[in-house]
Amino acid sequence: MKKQNGMVLFFSLIVLVIMTLIGVALATNSSMSMKMAGAGAQRVAAKITANGALDKVIDEHKGRSFANMSATTESHLMGGRQWIEPEVEDVNCQRRSNANSAGLIRCRRSDVFSSASFGKSDIGNLTVVAGVEQEVL
Repeated sequence: MKKQNGMVLFFSLIVLVIMTLIGVALATNSSMSMKMAGAGAQRVAAKITANGALDKVIDEHKGRSFANMSATTESHLMGGRQWIEPEVEDVNCQRRSNANSAGLIRCRRSDVFSSASFGKSDIGNLTVVAGVEQEVL
């Protein structure tokens, strides 16, 4: 019986080491999950910012401005970069419900881009694109 007195101490130390390793692994996993959740939140915030800046650019250029553009226009709103690329020639209207086959009504199309950076040291970049068509005769 006297030979078994040290075995309880030995097994309790092994169990303590195993529980410590499990605790460290869980703490590391939790820390990584928090970083990933933070990165996801930054991406969502960047998308909201890019969409807001895109809406603002479209609102600023509504009306005749889109139809009369001939060169790329660039602006910097909400900490991002926005630019408008007009098409070189007129195209058929894609979303015109009463378009006719004669092609009398044409559209001038412009693509509006909005870009926002996110993440540590702005390592991520998110770009949102919208197409705008305006009828011309």
